[in-house]
Amino acid sequence: MGYNSLAACIADLEKHKHLVRIKQEVDPVMEMAAIHLRVFEAGGPAILFERVKGSQFPAVSNLFGTTERSRFIFRDTYTKIQQLIRLKNKPMEGLRHPIETLGTASLAWYALPKRQKVKLNECRIGDLPQIKHWPQDGGAFITLPAVYTEDPDQPGLMHSNLGMYRIQLSGNSYVQDKEIGLHYQLHRGIGVHQTGWQEKGKPMKVSIFVGGPPALPFSAVMPLPEGMPELSFAGALNRRRFRYFYDAEGFCVSSDADFTITGEVFPGELKPEGPFGDHLGYYSLTHDFPMMRVHKVYHKKGAIWPFTVVGRPPQEDTAFGNLIHDLTGDALTHEIPGLKEIHAVDAAGVHPLLLAIGSERYTPYQEQHRPSELLTIANRILGTGQLSLAKWLFIASGNAEPQLDTHDEPAFFMHILERIDPARDLHFHTQTSIDTLDYSGEGLNTGSKVVIAATGKPVRVLGRELPDLVLPEGFMNMRIVFAGVLVLEAKTYREEPGAAERLASMLPIDLLNTFPLIVICDDASFTSKSFSNWAWVTFTRSNPSHDIFGVAATTLHKHWGCKGSLLIDARIKPHHAPPLEKDEVVERSVDQLGVPGGPLHGII
Repeated sequence: MGYNSLAACIADLEKHKHLVRIKQEVDPVMEMAAIHLRVFEAGGPAILFERVKGSQFPAVSNLFGTTERSRFIFRDTYTKIQQLIRLKNKPMEGLRHPIETLGTASLAWYALPKRQKVKLNECRIGDLPQIKHWPQDGGAFITLPAVYTEDPDQPGLMHSNLGMYRIQLSGNSYVQDKEIGLHYQLHRGIGVHQTGWQEKGKPMKVSIFVGGPPALPFSAVMPLPEGMPELSFAGALNRRRFRYFYDAEGFCVSSDADFTITGEVFPGELKPEGPFGDHLGYYSLTHDFPMMRVHKVYHKKGAIWPFTVVGRPPQEDTAFGNLIHDLTGDALTHEIPGLKEIHAVDAAGVHPLLLAIGSERYTPYQEQHRPSELLTIANRILGTGQLSLAKWLFIASGNAEPQLDTHDEPAFFMHILERIDPARDLHFHTQTSIDTLDYSGEGLNTGSKVVIAATGKPVRVLGRELPDLVLPEGFMNMRIVFAGVLVLEAKTYREEPGAAERLASMLPIDLLNTFPLIVICDDASFTSKSFSNWAWVTFTRSNPSHDIFGVAATTLHKHWGCKGSLLIDARIKPHHAPPLEKDEVVERSVDQLGVPGGPLHGII
């Protein structure tokens, strides 16, 4: 539906019973975030907080809390956008279906931004809702911003970048109302722009749009082809042209956003940003990031402050991911020859773990004995955009089992484990870049990757019952997660850093025949309770080059492998960031909102 404002979207959601109002005053320090998390976990509606302590502005969250609600918000253009993306991937379909092509082409008009100056009010950074999400957060943050920058060599909206990068409003050493933190990570378009401005020795102008039609923040996270401006996509998705103007100081201001914060990032100006509870389920720690000097904070009359809360998946950004996948469909399979399917596993924090299905077509005249084309595809995956941040890539041949599905995650792992040759099928990339938020490596942005490829027929039958195995001293609580995978506890990493290597030296080689993968952890009961727990612990707490071990390990011509089972040391290491934990006092205050007569009764 073509909303002209966030308020129009909220009214539409409320009319269709997709929104609940909380009329009593709420505290932006952890209470609002705790309410959001509880409602999201219950699959509940969007939440309008009418009275935010310390701010004149109401706030809204959980707008995109379910994929169904997101589809409802974009219901008028959703199918046409899907068709546009499909036609881009398969241009010949446009000739076969001319009526459909004409229908989607009508969206092109809405992709053209429109200058429209409106009268806006001004306020200070401190007047905005100062939402702090987790107990150890370094201050208040914006979590649904659309951050706008322009190319220094090709100014204007059609060569702009719109991205969602978290913004720290207060805390640390930021001068109140004059400085804010701009946290952006690897492979983000804003980095290209800042590099260009820095080479010219000039500050980069930045506009931060908050609120406005929901298509605006969604477009900021949409992975679009290089050169396609996100603001054009926002207009097409919203079926309403993005409206803007330039203020007297040359900053782009959104006429539709509820707030626009303008400022400049000067070359070399960094300040400590963080910590912040992030989407891997841990805190991202304090590091130097660009500092933005604030010029003005604009807001429209009746402005509403949107926000979300991130933490261990699933969260609202999970629904974002589902929506992106639903819209883009098989776009990546057209970019990477031989790739049939790819899936970033949300339970593992998205970036740490990828599952993929590819083809094996290089030598059809020979029976396939080892991965070959799969490795070519894997290299393409790890060289593509944000997929390059993955640490673990498991890739299987679709030739062996046509019904194989990466979204049936346990079945996919079992397919790999039935076929893997651990002496041959692990391929490491060391001293490389990983997700900024992932602290399993040795430093910021630094870690390793491993590709684990499998093809051919099964070579073993996976175990489904605990093996008759006497564990060495210091190991206990052996459990099965699913067929072929054991977890067990060891002493803490501080007590015995070499526990995994010691265990690998003592296990029998023939255990590979039933349990090719063993995960060593701090709490086997928790880790084995669900696939989600296992994936989160295993792949967020391990750095492949440092934490993979093997029974009867060998190194041949610089290729590491093993003749027995693989071991992953997924214990918490001293350099890891602390996991997120809720505040019990705040949780009890949220409980009161769910009692009979409370605004969330029947929801939480």
